[in-house]
Amino acid sequence: MIKILYNVLKTKRKRLLFIGIIMIICILAIGIYRLVYQKGVVSDKKLVTAIHAIDVKKEDIVKNISLVGQTIPKEQVDVAAKYAGRIDSVDAELGQKVTAGQVLIREDSNDAALSVDVNRHAYNQAAADEQTAQAQLDANYNKAKADYDKALATYQRNSQVYAVGGISADDMDAARQQMQDAEAALSAIENQMNAGTASSVLSAQENMAKARSSLTAAQRQENDMTLISSIDGTVGYRQVEAGDMVTVGQKLMSIYDNSSIYVDYQVSEEDLPAFSVGMSLPVNIESLHDTFNGSVIYVSPTIDTTSMTYILRVSLDNANGALKGGMFARAALKSVLRSDVLAVPKAAVLAKNGKNYVFVIKADNTAERREVTVGTAGDDAVEILGGLSGGENIAVDNLSRLRDGLKVDILTDGSDAA
Repeated sequence: MIKILYNVLKTKRKRLLFIGIIMIICILAIGIYRLVYQKGVVSDKKLVTAIHAIDVKKEDIVKNISLVGQTIPKEQVDVAAKYAGRIDSVDAELGQKVTAGQVLIREDSNDAALSVDVNRHAYNQAAADEQTAQAQLDANYNKAKADYDKALATYQRNSQVYAVGGISADDMDAARQQMQDAEAALSAIENQMNAGTASSVLSAQENMAKARSSLTAAQRQENDMTLISSIDGTVGYRQVEAGDMVTVGQKLMSIYDNSSIYVDYQVSEEDLPAFSVGMSLPVNIESLHDTFNGSVIYVSPTIDTTSMTYILRVSLDNANGALKGGMFARAALKSVLRSDVLAVPKAAVLAKNGKNYVFVIKADNTAERREVTVGTAGDDAVEILGGLSGGENIAVDNLSRLRDGLKVDILTDGSDAA
């Protein structure tokens, strides 16, 4: 009985073991199947790349040009001391409006006035000396001319008398010698002439001219002690008071004319063709939160070799006086580089090894890599000169994942390409 029970239990254990082995084999088979199937699905999915695509068409190639600069007054004049000295008075206040020719500052001019007086006397003396030299020359010349004329007349008369034996040879020789001496004296005076003026007179005239120049310089120095405004404007800087001692070239005051305001912009060579003298250009002044009408009045004829840019000057209307010098000024211009040309987004062009490619999406939703020739480039688009035709469909993203013959899934606008 016990033996029979043992055999039964042994057989049942074998059956359970067998069933367990079968179950483990089934589970492993199911796992392997699922793993292989999922890999196949993933592999199939990887063969399809999601992209966005557009149709190739004609459009304008546009570039947005942004300029940044600062406002500059129409004129700025710095008033500086031409001579060292003490300030007598300051006749213009900070912020005061002044006109051209208005007195701003007076320096002590006593020494300058004394110098003018001394040089005036020196000039008067030189003028008198010139008159004396001229009068003396005229007197000497007239006397020499009269002596010569008299000696010549005596010689001619004696020659006639000598011819008939009325005088001796010695008398004739004496008359000839007297005439020759008078002629030599006259020639000596005439030889002093230089372009019609005797050297003695010319020297006196040069001394007089020198004295006149010294007088003019002294008078100019006296005048320069009074500093005036050369323009209409507003006192924007004042650093001087009555009684101050100033040095040569010391800046004392500045006058600003804000009736017109300019802005100078630096423009690159590639952007320069978009601008021309006379064109309108709105300028935004950030501090005023306002935009002012501007007009291009100057384009530099040559490039600045330091910054490698061209200077563009824009004039702003400042009739209301709101604009001041040094304000931050922005300007923007949408420049059409090329009109109505075949163009594609920059993102659709793949550059590799010096060549440019796009991926054309064929009717069966497969990609075809095609070499293209590009032209002018704007901010977002680039001109296509060859390799594409209008209406063809091209990929605009995920280019790095594409290759010839690869299936693509064209996404609708707004969805992300994975």
